[in-house]
Amino acid sequence: MVKITLGIEGMACGMCEAHINEAVRNAFRVKKVTSSHAKKQTVIIAEEDILEQELKNVIAKAGYEAVSVSSEPYEKKGLLSAFRG
Repeated sequence: MVKITLGIEGMACGMCEAHINEAVRNAFRVKKVTSSHAKKQTVIIAEEDILEQELKNVIAKAGYEAVSVSSEPYEKKGLLSAFRG
């Protein structure tokens, strides 16, 4: 699993967040996507990494600009993760 964080310019409200989330869900197989216009970012949780340029293209088609993209390994933090060995 991978956590991808995008810096987004152009989001102004909750509808903007929903618009970006829908665009990402329609373009890629993701587990979770959340956007915040206040933080100017979108966070994606996916099974596999997504190419940076493909992400930027989808965001641009939705009418926004992805100004930064970073990814890191993601481990679900839950009650059961403490018991895994």
